Amino acid sequence: MSADYKSTIFLPSTGFPMKARLAQREPEMLARWDELDIYGRLRAAAKGRDKFILHDGPPYANGHIHIGTALNKILKDIVTRSQQMLGKDSNYVPGWDCHGLPIEWQVEQQYRKEGRDKDAVPITQFRAECRAFAEHWIAVQSKEFQRLGVVGDWHNPYTTMAYPAEAQIVREIGKFVVNGGLYKGSKPVLWSVVEKTALAEAEVEYHDHTSTTIYVRFPIVKTRHALLEHASVVIWTTTPWTIPGNRGIAYGPNFNYRVIEVEEVADDSLAAPGEFLLIADELIDQTVRAVGITKYRDFSGQLHSADLKGTVCHHPFNGRGYDFDVPLVPGPHVTLDQGTGFVHIAPGHGTDDFEVGVRHGLEVPETVDGNGDFMDHVPLFAGRNVFDADGTIADALAEAGGLLARGRLTHSYPHSWRSKAPLIFRNTPQWFISMETNDLRRSALAAIDAVRWVPPAGRNRIRGMIEDRPDWVISRQRAWGVPIAVFTHKESGEVLRDQAVIDRIAAAVESEGADVWFTADPQRFLGDDYDAADYDKVDDIVDVWFESGSTHGFVLEARDDLAWPASLYLEGSDQHRGWFHSSLLESCGTRGRAPYQAVLTHGFVIDGEGRKMSKSLGNVISPQQVVDRYGADILRIWVVSTDYAEDMRISDEILGYQADSYRRLRNTLRYLLGNLAGFDERERIEPAEMPELERWVLHRLSELDALVRRCCEDFDFHTLFGALHGFCATDLSAFYFDIRKDSLYCDRADSPRRRAARTVLDALFSCLTAWLAPIIPFTAEEAWLNRFPDDDSVHLRLFPEAPADWRDDDLAAKWAAVRRLRRVVTGALEVERRDKRIGSSLQAHPKVYADANYIPAMEGLDLAEISITSAATLAEASPPADAFTLDEVSGVGVVAGLAEGEKCGRCWQYLPEVGGVPGHADLCGRCADTVDAAAGAG
Repeated sequence: MSADYKSTIFLPSTGFPMKARLAQREPEMLARWDELDIYGRLRAAAKGRDKFILHDGPPYANGHIHIGTALNKILKDIVTRSQQMLGKDSNYVPGWDCHGLPIEWQVEQQYRKEGRDKDAVPITQFRAECRAFAEHWIAVQSKEFQRLGVVGDWHNPYTTMAYPAEAQIVREIGKFVVNGGLYKGSKPVLWSVVEKTALAEAEVEYHDHTSTTIYVRFPIVKTRHALLEHASVVIWTTTPWTIPGNRGIAYGPNFNYRVIEVEEVADDSLAAPGEFLLIADELIDQTVRAVGITKYRDFSGQLHSADLKGTVCHHPFNGRGYDFDVPLVPGPHVTLDQGTGFVHIAPGHGTDDFEVGVRHGLEVPETVDGNGDFMDHVPLFAGRNVFDADGTIADALAEAGGLLARGRLTHSYPHSWRSKAPLIFRNTPQWFISMETNDLRRSALAAIDAVRWVPPAGRNRIRGMIEDRPDWVISRQRAWGVPIAVFTHKESGEVLRDQAVIDRIAAAVESEGADVWFTADPQRFLGDDYDAADYDKVDDIVDVWFESGSTHGFVLEARDDLAWPASLYLEGSDQHRGWFHSSLLESCGTRGRAPYQAVLTHGFVIDGEGRKMSKSLGNVISPQQVVDRYGADILRIWVVSTDYAEDMRISDEILGYQADSYRRLRNTLRYLLGNLAGFDERERIEPAEMPELERWVLHRLSELDALVRRCCEDFDFHTLFGALHGFCATDLSAFYFDIRKDSLYCDRADSPRRRAARTVLDALFSCLTAWLAPIIPFTAEEAWLNRFPDDDSVHLRLFPEAPADWRDDDLAAKWAAVRRLRRVVTGALEVERRDKRIGSSLQAHPKVYADANYIPAMEGLDLAEISITSAATLAEASPPADAFTLDEVSGVGVVAGLAEGEKCGRCWQYLPEVGGVPGHADLCGRCADTVDAAAGAG
């Protein structure tokens, strides 16, 4: 019977458990970090370093965080942590958007549930309720973000409703007042009749909507071309409610048209035989089918757009209160995709219509009020809501002889992303920032070219938006927010552009908050130079996108621990038209450049099948649920496990895969800790004295050091994580650890091979805990403290620098060949195990046949050690016919046999020497020496 040699084997010893229990351990780690003030320690340690400032795009304080918000905050944290460990002063200050509809809408909903009227309470009371609502959710979200492991200045965040922030927003508006960029104008804007306010494009989403469609005759009453006399222009529209606002008809600048004479019609057609209709040449067949014309003749032959110049029509409701000319004008937005080749122009109900109308001197009427009702002066339809008017207007057109056909169409239509209600374009007086005054458009386009965009496609996306965007409407007809604190002269309507007045308003707001604008005597702000009786005070509030676009002014510029411009803005790709966009315009309009040096965008979160998250689909996954079940580190691995530049899928199955990935990393750390137990600096050995295998591992660390730094600078964490995970799973667990387990367990404590291995394990632990710290901060900290319990935190470290002499490309090339050869040996042994000819690889003696490409690579190496067998033979020869081979590794074959000798009772290798060592009947020579040394030491 063999003796029990367990006490002589250096088995791994660690208190780092295999089961992570992250959901329970992570909150304990957060409490420890808070007690140690890790954030403060990081700031003190980084003092004097180059700053890296990721400026936080403020989320709305109006509910629990969702999985998309969690993705965003985790990614930001990985960026800031990695930059800190690269040696920067990477200070992250979180912030919140607190004003505007997202919060006001929530408070209003509560009012509606309680049967209360918001307009019946003083505005300051309502604003106070909005402030309290925001304060509550800031506290909730702060805890939820911190639970994800996000490090930052949580005790001193920024909020847009803080008095100094509100004051700076007033000053930023004032800058546009003084430089002439702010003006009041009447233009069509996207309007929510539910929320009763104008909306920015960034607050709009598109959903399918079914509309009534109509084909309408506009009779020509004046023309320079005889063939057009007595004809009617045919238009097609999906918005019949805009017909009362019609003031013109646009034609394509370079299209061909024809007049057709109707000869025969279907029984239910509203077209009349003998009438003449003007339609674009390419759309005649489509149009006649739609309106029920069964036979027609070409009356005019081909007409060019130029032939339509000077043509005037009557409105189809002419004689019923619409007694004005409707001229034909060229319109660059007219297409031949569908319709008739003519677009009816209602300048008060669309951007293209407005621009064409202004260009050609058409009236821009106000026809619809804030409730979506036609105003009292609108003939035939006064008081009717536009969303109920399509059928009525179609009926009225039929009665007047203007309707040719009606139908239904489901198409993409703008909706409010808060109320989900469909929107309308409505002409209404609003406050705008001009894109042309002060060359704002040109300045913004130049700034875009000076910014680093990650991925690069972001540059073209935002550039296209800036090139084509209209003036920026910044006014909202709401209660909760920073007012557009300006005065207009009652007689002239001119804006009061006086810096002293602006300064007095800002000072009052900084002291008392924005409520002061609604409660104080206007004379307080106007001072002695102006009489309040001569001025109107503007009570509109500013667009929240202007507020968040101004954060660089009251966060980056106002705090000594930050810097302007920001090193990075990081948000979802929708923010090219949101925060990136508004920040760019605000900063270029006031400072002449972008407030950021780089912009990084990520995709949206979708479910495992590629569908958008939806409560109705039941596929919503909340970050709180993930954290409670798996732990935050698993969610953080999910963030870096896929290319976040694209939309990211998440499901229980996908999270299960991430948990498996995590276990591989944790087991790697556990292996290192277990085999580093009792490591003493006196064991350390210099690389030059190490075996090749250890020097190869150091080379790999050198390669990874360069990759980690490059990926962190490029924000390419997907590549980084893949490389680290692959290194742990393939290079270490399946190769290096596998080979060196025997030496670590069974060699003498002072053997050079074991000392070299332990020295390398120490370097591995140092590098991996640092490299993984930004990604899985809880686990990296747990591992670090398990080995160094008296140290404060792994997060106070920098990434360790790999010495230059670790790099050895020639050695790496040699070991690439060794590993290819080993794959064939491993494959052959797997067949032997499968067929029950061996139980352990140590029972085997593989005979390896290799071509001349492999023999130099194996020089000086122990093939048995590398193969984890008791013996091995290498021959430069062609493999015999029965040898095991792999198609992907040419030139290598293996014939597996059994090792000779008896099994060593300690290392379990089968060696001829076992039984021949004096005093140790069941040990090999190495194990006998180790046991004797241990006994002597005892």
